[in-house]
Amino acid sequence: MVRSGSVWFFTPSNPKLTFGGMEGEPKKEMHDLLPAHLRPSYFNVNPGTHFSEIQNNLDLHRIQYPLIVKPEIGGQGILFRKIDSEAHLRTYHDMVPVEYFIQEFITYPLEVSLFYYRLPYEQKGTISGFLQKVPMQVIGNGTSTLEELILQNSKSKRRVEELRSKHEFNFNNVIPAGERYILSHAGNHNRGAHFIDLKNDITETLTVTLDAISLGINDFFYGRHDIMCQSIEELKQGKNFVILEYNGCGAEPNHF
Repeated sequence: MVRSGSVWFFTPSNPKLTFGGMEGEPKKEMHDLLPAHLRPSYFNVNPGTHFSEIQNNLDLHRIQYPLIVKPEIGGQGILFRKIDSEAHLRTYHDMVPVEYFIQEFITYPLEVSLFYYRLPYEQKGTISGFLQKVPMQVIGNGTSTLEELILQNSKSKRRVEELRSKHEFNFNNVIPAGERYILSHAGNHNRGAHFIDLKNDITETLTVTLDAISLGINDFFYGRHDIMCQSIEELKQGKNFVILEYNGCGAEPNHF
């Protein structure tokens, strides 16, 4: 700040994002910059919107249940939900007092984060971090109830009451052996996700893919891409992936 003579020295990192993506950038602002084929279908909803308008937009954008909702401006998985039915969406809409974001639920099996930066006068950037996000989950053994599995897990046992409010309908049910039961779809530390370092999988081809996205967005130089993909190998080849969102200069370098 002293060297640049500016309080807002960081904003040139991503000039098309509010405050360079340091804080408070709208999700729509970011999504509108991405190529349509690399982002989920989405639209914004304001508090007080008649539910019939939401239903019309779901049809218009071809978004089906389950779907994802999250605040237009927010972070750390706060008010992030996977919505399984119209009744569930009605309840969320009635209770959330802020503008929020409805997004297509992506069914690719893996979520990863790629931290990327590129100097403005260069055509080639650098991937400085690559990791896989494993959402907070338990694996059934055929004998334990969901509540018992939650209490046996080092992360979930600390948030039993929070999880009870979300999964009470299943709390006393036995989870079949080998079945993966996801407790939170928000892939961040704040919601109990586990991260796996993939720095050894950073390849030239993967960097070229991120370069093309960065150059295509134009004036996006620094941040983290959160991506769903079919497999690490296919992502490294630039195939079968969707960018859930990206975060600008305020992005947590979670590979640290």
